[in-house]
Amino acid sequence: MSPVRRTPPAHPPRVPVREHRVEVLGSTTAYAEYGAADADTTFVLVHGFRGDHHGLEPIAARLAPRRMIVPDLPGFGESEPLAGREHDIEAYATWLRAFVEAVPLTGRFVLLGHSFGSIVVAASLAQQRSEMSAGDRRPDIVVLVNPIGAPALKGPRAVFTRLAIFYYWLASALPESLGFGLLRNPAIVRVMSVAMAKTRDRRLRAWIHDQHDRYFSAFANRDVVLEAFRASVSHDVSEYAARIDEPVQLIVADRDDITPLAAQRRLRTLFPDARLHVIENVGHLVHYEAPQEATEVILAFLDETAGGPSTTARAGSSQDAGSPHDAGSSQAGTGGKA
Repeated sequence: MSPVRRTPPAHPPRVPVREHRVEVLGSTTAYAEYGAADADTTFVLVHGFRGDHHGLEPIAARLAPRRMIVPDLPGFGESEPLAGREHDIEAYATWLRAFVEAVPLTGRFVLLGHSFGSIVVAASLAQQRSEMSAGDRRPDIVVLVNPIGAPALKGPRAVFTRLAIFYYWLASALPESLGFGLLRNPAIVRVMSVAMAKTRDRRLRAWIHDQHDRYFSAFANRDVVLEAFRASVSHDVSEYAARIDEPVQLIVADRDDITPLAAQRRLRTLFPDARLHVIENVGHLVHYEAPQEATEVILAFLDETAGGPSTTARAGSSQDAGSPHDAGSSQAGTGGKA
């Protein structure tokens, strides 16, 4: 089958964007709100490492008129760093729980995390469960896009992760101004972007690079980035999966260089209630390269779970990689190597 060429999502559906600020744990969190304020479904979307809310805009815009709330992680985008805390997973998990409580939610609550955001989402839910915090609102369903499902250092391109470790180590060893400049170096940002993009479509690649050029260096200071990087390579979703009993939709890619497909299939079995959708010929940038397909999977998941408890198989059941929950693989990839 000839691969279908995806149209660059440079101009996602036009929806009003409302910008807000809220005090969370002693610092200001900036967030964007899309869709109807009184919608019967509210999403909270958590972006990945070094990005900000713009990265999830292609998905958020397509999910409107449902209400989309997309914060900038503390220390990134327009959000202030965490006050008096290291930017580790424990702190980000605590922040997310506090953010959800600080922003009034309407209707069904869907919590979505992409990449590093998937770890933050999973850790926050596991943390809440462990602390028996019945007062916190938990989501009705959870969506993880390109989840970090296994230790990053063991991924198929672990050598590049080790190069990244050296890069961030060097940024920490240099004087403050030089280290900060290295982290924001446009040439290095472009190398990262080229390595992650899998599409052959030149327009789409150009748009992805532009997005990274614009938003991949919007962080408060050197310490924030270094601390968040350490957090991103020191934890993964598999640590927390067993403590998340909400219905979970995993949206993964067969060419993801950070978590291989075999590890994603294993990750699905660690949740009490999860299903897996594989997008073919895409890597770690599903939110950029396949936002329409990801949106369709999310909407189908919403419909599937609308009637109450999920009817999908529990982990460890007889359903395997050929089950309907793993058979939603797309044939609409762009094909070929980047």
